[in-house]
Order: sequence, then C-alpha cells, then structure tokens
Amino acid sequence: MTTLETGRIVGAGLDRVDAPLKVSGAAPYPNDFAVPGMVHAALVGSTVAAGRITAIDTTEALAAPGVLDVITHLNAPRLERGPMTLLGGSPPAPLRDDRVLHHGQHIGVVVAESAEQARHAASLVRVTYETSKAVLDVDDPRAEILDNPWGLDTERGDVTAGFARADVVVDERYTTPDNTNNPLGLMATLAHWQGDGLTVHDSTQWPHNVRTTLATVFQVPESGIRVLAPFVGGGFGAGLRVWSHVILTVLAARRVGRPVKLVLTRPEMFSSVGHRPNSVQRIRIGATRDGDLVAIEHHGMSSVAMEDDDYEPVSFGSAVAYDCPHVLTRDRQARLNIPCPGSMRAPAEGQGNFALESAIDEVAYAIGMDPLEFRLRNYAEEHPLLGLPWSSKALRECYTQGAERFGWARRTPGTGSMRDGRWLVGYGMAGVSYPFYQVPCQARASLRRDGSAYVRSAATDIGTGTYTVMTQLAAELLGLDVGRVRFDLGDSDMPYAPQAGGSGLTGALANAVHGACRRLVQEFLDVVAGDEASPLRGALLDDVTVTDGRVHRVGDVAAGESYGEILARHGLEELSADGRSTPPRSEELGMAVAGAFGAKFVEVRIDPELGLLRVARVVSAIDGGRILNEKTAGSQIIGGTVGGISQALFEETATDAGTGRIANATFGDYLMPVNADVPDMEVIFCGGPDRATAVGTKGVGEVGLVGLAAAIGNAVHHATGRRLRSLPFTIDQLML
Repeated sequence: MTTLETGRIVGAGLDRVDAPLKVSGAAPYPNDFAVPGMVHAALVGSTVAAGRITAIDTTEALAAPGVLDVITHLNAPRLERGPMTLLGGSPPAPLRDDRVLHHGQHIGVVVAESAEQARHAASLVRVTYETSKAVLDVDDPRAEILDNPWGLDTERGDVTAGFARADVVVDERYTTPDNTNNPLGLMATLAHWQGDGLTVHDSTQWPHNVRTTLATVFQVPESGIRVLAPFVGGGFGAGLRVWSHVILTVLAARRVGRPVKLVLTRPEMFSSVGHRPNSVQRIRIGATRDGDLVAIEHHGMSSVAMEDDDYEPVSFGSAVAYDCPHVLTRDRQARLNIPCPGSMRAPAEGQGNFALESAIDEVAYAIGMDPLEFRLRNYAEEHPLLGLPWSSKALRECYTQGAERFGWARRTPGTGSMRDGRWLVGYGMAGVSYPFYQVPCQARASLRRDGSAYVRSAATDIGTGTYTVMTQLAAELLGLDVGRVRFDLGDSDMPYAPQAGGSGLTGALANAVHGACRRLVQEFLDVVAGDEASPLRGALLDDVTVTDGRVHRVGDVAAGESYGEILARHGLEELSADGRSTPPRSEELGMAVAGAFGAKFVEVRIDPELGLLRVARVVSAIDGGRILNEKTAGSQIIGGTVGGISQALFEETATDAGTGRIANATFGDYLMPVNADVPDMEVIFCGGPDRATAVGTKGVGEVGLVGLAAAIGNAVHHATGRRLRSLPFTIDQLML
C-alpha cells in the first residue's frame, strides 16, 4: 500500500472543514456550554504582591444575594500540586496557606446563582495583609538565582581560545519584556460532579493533561474524569498548563454539589494563565575579517515565579544555529513575585533569536559583509552538537529563494543610504529555526458499511487547522473523498494526544493517523484473506492501494472491491484500527531529527523627524517539511508574522514597580497591531518531506513568529544606523 499519495488531497489548500460551524456561530466553545442547575464562580485576587494574609472577612459576601459559598484557605481542603508533565511541573496548588506570592494571586472563590452576583460578592470579601517588599526585577540582588534545571546548557570547543582568534568581537546586552498571550476568547471552565465522576469543559490545549492533573489534585481515578474542548478560542500557549482557576472551579462544584462555571475577566487573563517571561541576554560573538565565526557565548537570564518550575532556555538556539567551533550557552532564572510564566508562541526562541540574529547582523556590519552572505558562509550543514546530518534542512533554499522574492539584491549596503521621499528605507533579515518537538500520540480510525470514515484523537484545534489537515490526511490514506471523512478531537475519552503546542501536534498526530489508517486497510485484508469471492484474497498491504472508496491491487483497479462490499458480505457494520506514533530518535536514525527552519526578510520605513516606524513588507521563506495544507500552513505563518511584528513594536506587559500590579491589563492599554500596522506579507515554502517520519511534517506554528523582531531591528539599523537592542522598539528609541 502506498503510504501517502501527495498531490491528490494532502497538500491542497482546502478550506477549513470546521469553518461553517465557526462562521455561523454554531461552534461550541467552553464558554458556550451550560447544564441544568449550573451556578457561577468569581475569583478573589490578592491586592499585594508579597506577604501574608492576616485576616479574611467573608461575612458581607456570604450575605449577598444568590451567594452559595465563599472558599478561602481558611475553609478549603489542602489540595495536592499537579503532576510533572512533558512541559515541566504543574503550577503551585491554590489556597494552600496564607502566603501571597504575586499581585492577583487567587486567594478565594465565590459561588453564586449568577455570574453578576458572584462578581459582586467577590468584591465584598475584605482581606488584611502583612506585606513584604516584593522582588520584581531580575537585577534585584535579593532575587534567588536558579541554574538551568533541565541540563540544556551547552559547551563545545574553547570559547576563550576562539575569541583570541577573532578579528572582530561584538559583545552586547539585549532585553525582551514580559508579553501576555491574550487569546480573544476568555478562558472558561465548567465543572460538573456526578458522584466521583467529573465532566469538565475547559479552554485547554491539552485535555489529557487536565484529566491527569485533576485526578492527582482531587485523588480520584482518571477513568472517572472526562475533559471536553472541541473548540478553543485561541491559546498561543495559555492553555498548556492546568491553572488554579480550573482547580478552583472543580473544587467549588464539589463543595456546592452543583455544576459551576467560571469565566476569567480580561484583567484576570493577565495574571492567571501565564505569560512570556522577560529576558536579559548577553551575547559575545567573534569572527575573522574573512567572515568566519570563531566563537559564540550566549548567557540568558529569565524571570520565573516564586514557587513555579516553568523554564525557557533562551540561549539554546545559539548552540545549533551556525557552524562555529567554539560555543557556550548558559541560562539562569531569577525568582520574582510575579504570576507564573508559561509558554507563549515560539517560547524561548522568540526571545533568544532576537538577541542572536541581532548580534549576527552586528558582526556582519563590523566586518563589512552582506548579512545574508555572512549567514550563508557560516551555514551548519550538520547538526553542530551531534555531528550528524539533518533529517532535512532547506534553510539555504529559504535564504536564497526568500532573498530573490524579496529583492534583497536591490539593497545598498550603507546605513541610511535608501530613501523614498521623507522616509528612510531599511532592509533587514534574520535566519530562523525552531527545534524538533514530538511526543507519543494515538488515534483510532473506523470505516462503516456506508463507506464513510470516522477518525478521532484527544487533540485540540486552537485555530491551527488540525480538524482540516487530519481530515485530508485520513481521506488520502483511505482513498476517500474529504466529504466522506469525519475527524473528531477535543475529548479525553478519545485516544491519547499530546498538547497543541511546540509545533509538535501535527507531526505526532499525523503519524498516529497514518498508522491507524494503514492498520485499518490491513483489517480489511485480514477479513478477506481466505475469502474465495474476493479479488483481494491473499493480498498483502504492500500489494494494494486505495482509491474512490475501494481497496484494489496496485496497477489493477478492477482487482478490488469497496469497503462497503467487504463489510456487507461478511456481516460487519464497521471495522476499526488504532495507530500510535513515537518520536524518532536521532541516535537510532543516524541523523539529527530536524525542526523547522526559515528566513525572514523585512522592509521598514522610518520618518526621522517623528520617529515613526512602519513595517512595509515581509517575506517569510519556510522549511516546514511536508505541508499538509498550503492554505492553513500559510495562515499559520501569516499569523505568526503578525505576532512577531507585535512583539517587536507593541507588546509589553507593564508591572508597577511599587505594587507588582500589572498596569496595562486591558485591551485598551496593552498594545497590539491593528490592520493598519500589518503590511504586505508573502509566504513561500521550501524543501520537502522530512525523512525522520512517515508523514514528513515538521510543524509551522512557532517558526512564523521567530525572527521578525531581529529582522525589523536589523532593518531599522540599515535605515538609520541606530542599533536597537531592547524590545519593543518605541518612538523614543527612534527619534533622530
């Protein structure tokens, strides 16, 4: 059986199969669900950043109309912390004691008949504190400094010797601020206990993690918990961890004996569901006058909450980006009185690439070499740490094809040398990679007598197109029209799936669906193995292919029969098969399993008198392995590009230095790009299927954002001669 006949269905830019539900308003998001007897919860947040609660007066709140319960650390059971996950430890358990670790910490939850009553009563809870001076800055000498907890620091060669060989050394400091994920849909949880059984609707990117965590926290069997998330209103990483509001909703439902629904407010979204941690990075890069890199030293310092274990190795990308003999990368964290960080689109690389690719550009200018030529000269043909060939790498093609599409050859090398009337024009670029990530996954496929297929897995689709690309993949593997395939997800009762995040779900799930569909065709061959009436009698899987709902021998369409004919003749309504995928291992394959690569080219225009900065054009050239759907993959890169522009020019979560309060926790105050800020964007895909897996995808969810900040900053330097090393780029930095 052919494993994947690309060009018929897979790869085509099909419209999203879930689009009719979404545009008609019929797609059920967690906030849309309601059950009989449902009541509502609202959170009580700390108004200080550090200290202890000395008293909580809930008298007025309990007396308010409709209130059923007020839960604080004084009357809550002691809850266990959630388990270690693939992404690290769970956030600290809520309401364990009287300590306050950050402003906005959930110190209570109110349950009432209506959401309005719950919110009003929450405002009536009176809290007295004994405050401590909060630690809010990574440079605060009181901050506890943590070494790299995951062993991802790297060292090869001898950087001291390398820098001794360098003709040019760039040694600079780069900073990135906190960013907040801010999906449009407010995150919501609905919990309903039925005895020891629990059903939860949640805005999660990982239903199985919610199920496992709740089983641990509440000491109940996982088998009795069902988590549902068929549609999620965006996430950008905010739905990867099981946050305390989810646990408090489940606790409240158990306490009052009724279903409880909690919807976060927008300000609570800033302090409750993670954020991209800030970073302070120092990079030192040495090169010869001929343009050879001889040493890279990258140190990163990021923030982390007081009792959390979130970790992002911002410097790690520098260890594998270029062919350089002497490289050292180190990451540390500073514990601060801040809400727990978490993954935000392109975690670690979103921060680290800005520093690396800005510094690479600085070196190119210092030696007088074209920035593109400098990157090509130091191209890593093999994995620099493993010394193995890549399973695929089309970064060179991304550089050359992207440059041609962008018109890089029109760039004049001198800073300030390109103008269009009063506008200074700058061209900038950045090399991009995002590391391979994939974990085990399972799927189940069924074929019915009517010739339709049903495929499912407990994944989520946060707008990335998972429903669509898995429908396409299953249709091609089973030889069916797309309209004859239904793909379902978002239910923890379905086969196990990992999180939608890290650009790893499509690869893991696609390979599981691939395995399930191949095994399903094998099931049909097993049914007819001894059937004298079947032209497929005795056929092996490699002897057949599938087209138009029929299994037939390769090269002989007539020597076969339809799925329905086989099922009907043998008195079966359907056949099912399970598939699973396991991540490929570099040492077993003899090649380094590759993530996505890319090159970003940006044109900026700057008004030197007003300090106005406009991004005029962006070309993204991406190696994402096999592209399952050109339209949804292109949309991912476009969305990531907008996110990268936002990171570069707008986003900064501002924490008040005196109180630890997030000062811009609304869409009126937290800046993001609008349509007028988004330029013409082109996306081209380079390369082909990756050799490490059967389907050959590599994921494109994160790589679209990476590199935009550096490319914009590099373009600003080309336009003005001014080097910006701190995000976001603001007018005061550009006033000439």
